[in-house]
Amino acid sequence: MSKSGGKKKGGGGGGKKTGVIAALREALRQQEEAEERARQEALEEERRLEALRLEEEQRLKDIQEKKELEKQKKKEKEAQLKAEGKWLSQKQRQKLNQQRQALGADLLAQIAARAEADEDDQIGEKKKRVVYGAKKRTNKDKDEKDASPTGSNQSSVQPSREVSVDPSANAEEQPKEAKPEEPTEEVLDDWELADEEDIPTPTKAEVGSSDDDKENQKKESKAMKESTFDAEENGGDDDSEDDSSEYDEEEDDSGSPAGRENKEQVRERVRARIAKRAEEAEKRRSTDKLRAPVICVLGHVDTGKTKMLDTIRRTNVQDGEAGGITQQIGATQVPGAAIKERCKNVRSFDADGMKIPGFLIIDTPGHESFSNLRSRGSSLCDYAILVVDLMHGLEQQTIESVKMLIKRKTPFVIALNKIDRLYGYESNPHKDIWQHLKSQPQNTKLEFKKRYENIIAQFASEVALNVVLANKNDNPEEYFSMVPTSAFMGDGIGNLMSHIVTQCQTTLAERIAFSEELECTVMEVKAIPGLGTTIDVILVNGTLKVNDEIVLSGFDGAIVTQIRDLLMPQALRELRIKTDYEHFQKIEGAQGVKILAKNFEKTVAGLPLFVAHKEDEREILIEEAERQFEKALTAIKKKPEGVYVQASTLGSLEALLEFLRTEKIPYSNVNIGPVHKKDVQKAAAMHEHKEEFACILAFDVRVEREAQIFADKENVKIFQADIIYHLEDAFLKYKEELRQKRRRENEHLAIFPCRLRVMPQHIFNARNPIVCGVSVEAGQLKKGTPICVPSKDKIFLGTVSSIEQNHNEVDLAKAGDEVCIKIENTTGEAPKLYGRHFTHEDLLVSRITRESIDACKAHFKTDLSRDDWGLVVALKKGAPFHCISRFTVFNFRFWTFFNYHWFEEIKEILLECFTELKIPIINGYLT
Repeated sequence: MSKSGGKKKGGGGGGKKTGVIAALREALRQQEEAEERARQEALEEERRLEALRLEEEQRLKDIQEKKELEKQKKKEKEAQLKAEGKWLSQKQRQKLNQQRQALGADLLAQIAARAEADEDDQIGEKKKRVVYGAKKRTNKDKDEKDASPTGSNQSSVQPSREVSVDPSANAEEQPKEAKPEEPTEEVLDDWELADEEDIPTPTKAEVGSSDDDKENQKKESKAMKESTFDAEENGGDDDSEDDSSEYDEEEDDSGSPAGRENKEQVRERVRARIAKRAEEAEKRRSTDKLRAPVICVLGHVDTGKTKMLDTIRRTNVQDGEAGGITQQIGATQVPGAAIKERCKNVRSFDADGMKIPGFLIIDTPGHESFSNLRSRGSSLCDYAILVVDLMHGLEQQTIESVKMLIKRKTPFVIALNKIDRLYGYESNPHKDIWQHLKSQPQNTKLEFKKRYENIIAQFASEVALNVVLANKNDNPEEYFSMVPTSAFMGDGIGNLMSHIVTQCQTTLAERIAFSEELECTVMEVKAIPGLGTTIDVILVNGTLKVNDEIVLSGFDGAIVTQIRDLLMPQALRELRIKTDYEHFQKIEGAQGVKILAKNFEKTVAGLPLFVAHKEDEREILIEEAERQFEKALTAIKKKPEGVYVQASTLGSLEALLEFLRTEKIPYSNVNIGPVHKKDVQKAAAMHEHKEEFACILAFDVRVEREAQIFADKENVKIFQADIIYHLEDAFLKYKEELRQKRRRENEHLAIFPCRLRVMPQHIFNARNPIVCGVSVEAGQLKKGTPICVPSKDKIFLGTVSSIEQNHNEVDLAKAGDEVCIKIENTTGEAPKLYGRHFTHEDLLVSRITRESIDACKAHFKTDLSRDDWGLVVALKKGAPFHCISRFTVFNFRFWTFFNYHWFEEIKEILLECFTELKIPIINGYLT
């Protein structure tokens, strides 16, 4: 019993210990939580105090900068007054102020005296009808006249006594004295009776005195203004006054150079402030606040770019709601709610973890908007969607887009579009595309696999890129992802948007972190009825506010204006009303915004927009805007001879120049904006070089009437078009017409080289005209070719007037042809006879001259082959005919290593040397 009782007692003690330990642990946990909360609160308080300290430092810095700016302005004003000779020292100012105060006191005394005299005259006097001219004097008037001297003496003495009296007391006494006399006045019943009131005619002396008083009042007001200005100048703190006095001493010796130095110092201070503001904005950037990424859609024509944007826009529209999606200027704003709605069926999408506010998808042609728009320090586009047609694979414009993306180091995703074209494909836009593909028929899956593997091979061979399906991409740094989509049916759009969200929030988080530093690019300049000329901008970072002073690049220099209004279109359902916009006082990036302001007519699209936060920043930003424009134009590589190119925007200009480079059309000068007279003058200078380049390619711009008249006068052709291909077709057509015109003009001068052998069995007429059959051994024989016999001292036979082949008349016979020719005597000498002057053993050749060779080079160069040009050189130098034969048979390898114009001079020398030395030439090698 004692053992069992002991066990029970011990067991009860163990349970009690366990409870104590649990209580201690709970207390310890609570204590740790309290300490953690206290630590967090201390950290929060420390952060708050640090923020307050930084804010106070910034405020003090701003105050100090403002004081320095005011001091600088004061010093500049003093320097200006000194230069004009209007500067006064401190003693001169004090003396001038004392004089003004004394003059003011005298003037106030005179005014008070005059007012007192007028009041004494009016008290007790009854108003009378006005009588003009002479009037009868009454006894009462005589009595008043007799009493007037004493009254005048009193009135003249009274003001002097009352000058020292308090004006408020005097003002209170005057109404009391006037009250008993008020009932004696007669109230006029009619306003017309006021005209009959007795108005005394002023005397000449009174007029003079009143004029003097007016003059004194003018002087006094002017003196008061100057004293006020001086008071404001002297009203600063003691430091500024000391600085001004020190500055005066310096100015006496240095003069204007010090002013110029100070201006440079101010400019440097402003630049430092702008740079510091940018640095601070960069430091405050955080991945906790992300802006909407700017996304461009690229691809070949008809791959489904526009259709994909249409599919993204119509989210939830079938339910009668616009889904909050806003079609913005030059861009489509897709809010976060619409993205979540579209991606809700994607398994890998985390709606709660989405940080970005939405997408800003540029809605203009991909290659133009992306490659040509410039922004400070970085590309306008953050991410790109490369649309590839699953049926056609990679195409030319797709390859160019890929190269452009790689060059700019812009990340992108490949959309394998048109999967609905697969045979047997069943569409379901509300399902995850990877799960949906697994449920397709076997033939459809095999066809899809075959086509996307073909595209993978094309990417590897054409542009050397590794691509793979997005769900199989385990190494995003080396492989680019592909997402199958159907822009027409909507399949895969959610997966595509989910992939972009994931990429933006991970690898691109630092790039799309919101910055307070303004990053804004002008997209387009538009004239809208009722609003005037407006600009469409892409606001990537920073904030735009109404009344902000903005600086942009213009055709004739920088443009400085003030924002009158900020507009953005309403929701998608209001898109059909193009002029229905919503007004905003403040807009943060990234957004597409329409800006209303003055002087936008000459704005250059494609360059950045700046905001002057302070007045002294305006000049710096003007220089930067002009530098950006000049840099864009000077970066274009021009040639001495070429066409003159004019475009509406920087983007369209670069797109046009890129097109001209691919077509190998040179350009000598470029410009942006309408075609003016000065542009025509520059283009007309090409008449001295090449006539076909004396023209202007005007892409999407208007031509001023004066410029068109001048162009017609100077014979400068202006080609206008809104489509690049039309412009190219018009220019090439014009160039071909000029070439044909010159060929026709020089056809009689151009003599093609030929070597003929007479066929003795086909001699039809031996004398003028000589008609015989010949075999063309080398060169080309055409009508009008003069023929000579080099073996008979180059005897001239005449000109070929007719060529027949198989009883049909032809204009040209080439090497290997056997034709019948008629040679007419055009020498002016006695006709030559076959059998006497030449026989079938003699070779006939064309008689060429330096003039004919130059004509062939200038206008018929492409009509002659390399062998023909070799024959020209041999005929010109009179080389032996066996050498000519060898040259025409064998392909001389020097041709590929020398420029033709340089090589033609040494070619015949080499041939003659080899012939004389009896060195055979076999396929270009010496043996």
